[in-house]
Order: sequence, then C-alpha cells, then structure tokens
Amino acid sequence: MTTQKSNFCSSVLVFLKSNVVMCVALVAAVITSIIIPVDREYLGYIDLKTISCLYSVLAVVCALKNIRFFYTLAQKIVELFKNIRLCVLALVYITFIGSMLIANDMALLTFLPLGFFVLSSTDKQKYMAFTFIMQNIAANLGGMLTPFGNPQNLYLYTKFNIPNGEFVSIMAPPFVVSIAIITLCCIVFVRPEPLKVSGEKANLPLGKTVLYLALFVLSIAIVFRTIPYYVGVVVITAVLLFVDRSALKKVDYPLLLTFVFFFIFAGNMARIDVVQNAFSYLLEKNTMLFSVASCQVISNVPSAILLSQFTGNYADLLVGVNIGGAGTLIASLASLITFREYTKHNPNGTFSYIKQFSAFNFGILAILIAFMLFV
Repeated sequence: MTTQKSNFCSSVLVFLKSNVVMCVALVAAVITSIIIPVDREYLGYIDLKTISCLYSVLAVVCALKNIRFFYTLAQKIVELFKNIRLCVLALVYITFIGSMLIANDMALLTFLPLGFFVLSSTDKQKYMAFTFIMQNIAANLGGMLTPFGNPQNLYLYTKFNIPNGEFVSIMAPPFVVSIAIITLCCIVFVRPEPLKVSGEKANLPLGKTVLYLALFVLSIAIVFRTIPYYVGVVVITAVLLFVDRSALKKVDYPLLLTFVFFFIFAGNMARIDVVQNAFSYLLEKNTMLFSVASCQVISNVPSAILLSQFTGNYADLLVGVNIGGAGTLIASLASLITFREYTKHNPNGTFSYIKQFSAFNFGILAILIAFMLFV
C-alpha cells in the first residue's frame, strides 16, 4: 500500500514538473475566478475553434509520427540540401511559410518533429536548441502577415472588421524585417557542415500515409473555416479511433488545458474594474509598447483578447501583440509548444535552452520595437 502511494505521488510530481506552465495557468484562472465568480459570461471566454484546431493537428501529427512520416521527410531534406546550414534554413522557412497558411501553433506542431528528425538522424543534435528557437521565432513572426496566421490575428481581424489590404499593409514592415533577421541568424550561427543520414531508410505505408495527409488537409480546412470545426474534430477522432487509437492517446492534452486556463484568466481580467482603468490609461500612452509588455506577462493571445476591450487603435495593438510574441517564454503560447517539444527530447538541457531562447528573442524583439518606433 505504501509503495503504491509512493509511486502515485512520484507520478503526480513528474506530471506537475512536466506541465509547469499548465499549472501556473490553472492557478491564475482559479485566483481570478474567486474575484469574478463563475457565471454565464464564462461560456464566451474559451475559443473553441482554436482548441479544436490544436486538438485536430496534434492528433494527426501523432498519427504521422507513428508511421515515421517525419523521419522519412527529414531524410529527403538532408539528401536535397546536403549541409546543416541549408537544412536549418529550409526548416525555418518551412515553418515561416507554414505559419502564414495554417497558423503558428499548427506550423510548430507540424514542423518541430521534422526538425528533430533532421538533426537526430544526422547526428547534429548540437544545433537542436538553436533550430527549435529559430523555428519558434519564425512561427510567431511569420504568422503576423495573414489574418489566420496567429490566433490573436484572427480574433482582432474579426473583432475590428479590418479590411484585408489594410491588415497586410500594417503587418508587412515588421514581417519583412523579421525575415531578414532570422535569415541572418541562421547564416551566422550555423556552419555549413556536410550531412549524412544515419540509420536505415523507412518505407511509408501508402494507405495510412494518404489517409493521414487527407486528415491533415481536413485540419487545415478547419483553420480556413471551410468546414465547421466540430465536423473536423468528429471525423478525425472517429477515423483515428478505428485506424490508430495510440495517436489519440499521445495527444498533448495538458497543452489544450493550458489554452483553456489562459482564456479563463484573460476573460476574468477584462472584467476587473481596477485592471480596466489601468489598462485604458496605459494604452492611451502607447498602445504598441504596452501591448508588447503585456504579452511578456500574460502571452499574446490573452493580451489581444484583454486589451481589445480598452482601445480602438487596432493597428498598434495588432503590431504589439504580434512582435510581442518574441521575448519571454510565455509571451506566446506557441513558444510553450516549442519548449515542451524540446524538453521532451532533451530534459537535461532546459536551462541552456532558456538562456539561448531569451537571448535571441529579446534581441530580435528590441530590433523590431526600435524599427516600429522610428519607421
């Protein structure tokens, strides 16, 4: 009995240690729920579309990983680009473009596993932290150009009915600068070392590959609102229940809960009078800078939801919550995805990763802020 209790406690501690951000988000949600008691307005806090898209992509990516799809794709990339610098640039650009098309979270969930397999299959793990960090920055900043590129973009685009042309014109300057900075970082910090794939070539099962890629297209269709999100969730879940139940078991459910708790926290904060008064005052002073600062503390998606209640200056707010995704580890929920993915493969490298992450993110953020203030 004592042994069972000890094992249970150990399991709980391991779970809590592996999901620190989720626990912090839960505590924040609970504390604000004491200030703002649960009522009907809570139903409007949670963006079910965002949660559904995350779930769908997570499930499909798990299924693709089970058939070694990313490992095979990694081999093709290595064969095509020959050296590690070009491979890292390819991974970063793929993530950059992917974030514009399928949202930053989805791009990371899709292409981080690809980055891992490229580096691990070529014995270049020393570039793992750098590559993940650059992919993360590329996802956050690449998604700024399109209304559906980042979750906060979709929210602000809808709330303020921003015209498509105006949206692109607002975000184009920081977008172009971001491409230049990220490219320069990859050229400077990655040597053009030759690559060779280690390990045997994997043969993909044709039937499952086609099926899972079709499910992936379905998950993209949800993002583009081509089909209702609940239809996609039902179809993907039903197919994987029949074809590969293990993929559903491997879905990162704590990550989904992290999003839920952050939505509750942001919703409650927007209803606290003191917060409303303080935020209204600060946003009048400088909407972009305060938006950036807010992202560093409560993340960009909650910041967009929260600050949009107190200002009509959507242009500066849009820029702020996008470039503000760089900075602290919690400045963007997408960064949490990257952090979890990296520590899963390298649990002993957490401190080193955070140091590198902070150096690159704050450096790039400082350049972008300076550029937007003087452009």
